[in-house]
Amino acid sequence: MSILSSIAKPDDRSIICTITGDAGLGKTSLAATFPKPIFIRAEDGLQAIPVQTRPDAFPLLSNVDMLWEQLTALIKEDHDYKTLVIDSVTQLDNLFTNHIVDTDPKKPRTIAQALGGYGAGFQALSSLHGRVRKAAGILNEAKGMNIVFIAHSETETIELPDQDPYTRYNIRMQKKSVSHYTDNTDLVGYLKLETHTFGDGERKKAISDGTRILVTYASAANISKNRYGISKDLLVVNGTNPLLNLIPSIGA
Repeated sequence: MSILSSIAKPDDRSIICTITGDAGLGKTSLAATFPKPIFIRAEDGLQAIPVQTRPDAFPLLSNVDMLWEQLTALIKEDHDYKTLVIDSVTQLDNLFTNHIVDTDPKKPRTIAQALGGYGAGFQALSSLHGRVRKAAGILNEAKGMNIVFIAHSETETIELPDQDPYTRYNIRMQKKSVSHYTDNTDLVGYLKLETHTFGDGERKKAISDGTRILVTYASAANISKNRYGISKDLLVVNGTNPLLNLIPSIGA
């Protein structure tokens, strides 16, 4: 039989996405509005959600072995969860960093000195994030689960050869690890307050009425993208998910 006989239009599948933004904007609350979520927690962001609507969660991670046990259980055991939320990959970065430093027999003081230095510690750190991304991919493909990575943001300076340097928001973690949560994902959303500035000259004041916006299209101001043709800001209201009506494959 010819390999050409295997050609077909790929089916829609559940989403793999990253939601990033400053602390306290409701990233965890937004992730909790995805269908039937289960949380893996590197930090305890679920305290912000009332108990009566709080989603299920594994015990808070205290070491790396717990993470692999929780992911393995979701992959190998039967369950009816439709979304995996990892909250947050930024804190996971800290957990991985401590693990690499603490398990190095030479007892380095920093990740830069770990595993002999010369970038080996940072490469090991990226490999651990890659392992998380691989497990998430298995859950997405084999069990049809949505995957939501939560990340905290920070500003970075971009220096391109054909224009002046500028700043943008990116994920707050070691740079080699960021690509696992931005490159091979269906959507990266930057959650922010809708802000207006007033005043003249250098003394300007930023004012917001608390309205939250999710940016999911390419922007020079922040890391964001999507594969669904979304080209406008999405209003985020407590308890609702603006992506559900735009991306049917997320499910209900």
